[in-house]
Amino acid sequence: MPAPVLNIPQSTIEDNVHMALFEDVGDGDITAQLIPEDEITIATVISREDCVLCGMDWFEEVFRQLDDEILIEWYFEDGDALEAGQSICSLSGSARAILTGERTALNFMQTLSATATLSAAYANAVAGTGTIVLDTRKTIPGLRLAQKYAVSCGGCQNHRIGLYDAILIKENHILACGSIQQAIEEARFHNPEMEIEIEVESIDELNQALAADADRVLLDNFTNKQLKQAVKICDGKIPLEASGNVTLNNIREIALTGVNFISTGALTKDIKAIDLSMRFS
Repeated sequence: MPAPVLNIPQSTIEDNVHMALFEDVGDGDITAQLIPEDEITIATVISREDCVLCGMDWFEEVFRQLDDEILIEWYFEDGDALEAGQSICSLSGSARAILTGERTALNFMQTLSATATLSAAYANAVAGTGTIVLDTRKTIPGLRLAQKYAVSCGGCQNHRIGLYDAILIKENHILACGSIQQAIEEARFHNPEMEIEIEVESIDELNQALAADADRVLLDNFTNKQLKQAVKICDGKIPLEASGNVTLNNIREIALTGVNFISTGALTKDIKAIDLSMRFS
């Protein structure tokens, strides 16, 4: 089953683009003034490497905010796999506006495509195991929703969006509360309707979490042997999530232990921007 794609509010995209354009353009593009105001041009965006495309809405919004008469024709959609050398889209309209928006638009698309491309690699690595790969909150500040959208375009799924929409009790929460039991009791008291997930670092802590009726357990930095033991102990009663030191090289072995989920910050933080180029005709 394909990953559900996160729905991004248009207002979020508009805000992302507004801040990015303000950062780059400031009071105005002084170099673009070299171009006659009425000059019209055609430009093409090309991918210089294989990738999974993502970021079309942000790309379009850049030019909508600069000049809504610029026309964009897309040859692919978000989530499509591209080969090096393929044309992604063409633009026609004000040369000044296209030049002004070029870098900002490409920045969004190269970053989000990088996130989607890496996510696709992780999703492919666990294909057929039944394990779902999840992202984390280790995202670029200001681009949380954009990157999580890119993760879903790549075939992985989203964990919680922020601190406000799901409970994940971690080591420092447990230390502050005094015990696993106390932390879970406090969480259930304050949010009785929400699922409670708790991070554990040993089989003993897993047993404490089960005794305290946790709804889901994150197994932090468990060895594969420990993961298999945890899966056997839980016997399908609650979902188990593995995390910590997850790489493309070891994720399939982790998935084969039988855990339900594997979460990794690599999807959003260990990315290398896709090489994209805009060529003017």
